[in-house]
Amino acid sequence: MSTSGKNAWTPTEMMTVVASRVLKNTDVCFVGIGAPSAACNLARLTHAPDITLIYESGTLATKPNVLPLSIGDGELCETALTTVSVPEMFRYWLQGGRITVGFLGGAQIDKFANLNTTAIGGTYDKPKVRLPGGGGAPEIATSTHEVFITMAQGKRSFVEKVDFVTSLGHGSGKGSREKLGVTTKGPTRVITDLCVLEPDAETSELMVTAIHPGVTREQIVDATGWALKFASKVADTAPPTAQELAVLRDLHARTKAANQPRT
Repeated sequence: MSTSGKNAWTPTEMMTVVASRVLKNTDVCFVGIGAPSAACNLARLTHAPDITLIYESGTLATKPNVLPLSIGDGELCETALTTVSVPEMFRYWLQGGRITVGFLGGAQIDKFANLNTTAIGGTYDKPKVRLPGGGGAPEIATSTHEVFITMAQGKRSFVEKVDFVTSLGHGSGKGSREKLGVTTKGPTRVITDLCVLEPDAETSELMVTAIHPGVTREQIVDATGWALKFASKVADTAPPTAQELAVLRDLHARTKAANQPRT
């Protein structure tokens, strides 16, 4: 974390900025609520003004002024080019192969980038923690051309094996997706508040390819629940620019103001 100077930032801001940078102006992106939404809208407001953002509720080319609280937030429909039905969204747009990037998060992720948003601990019928469920994430994970994942990194969330595979990553390793008849790339980047991970070309196991400013390898290892590997050449993540921080903070400020209780 940068704690001093004009461009000081938090780990969450670092994660959001780095996640936004992987998006291109030509992308058609299926956006998840929360951290993925912040990253995608930061990209739209900075280097990718023509990116097409799609939310699960059927809003196409939406340009929210504030971050939505859910896929049913009226801000999405009001600022969209058009809104289609959910069946059309999934069957024609998503399963039709028209979406280049899916942006997801989760409660748990394992070394092969499988995501769990269903249940933690115990059994499926009697878990220790019941999570919100998959929503459209399982379909996004298999039907978009590739998937980017953004999550805060810690041993409770970065585990050797997820308790439940809600959204398929690379299964049990290289070739798992193909054996299931899935032809899309799956997760190609995992962006955290500490580093960037990408699947190894030979095994599809996640490995560190870039480290954020001020973060050590020991910190990353201590925040991971498996024996994490590092690429032969690990890049240094570029710090957030003044513009990126200003735009992101303004977006969050507008969102907070819009959701203040009325008196």
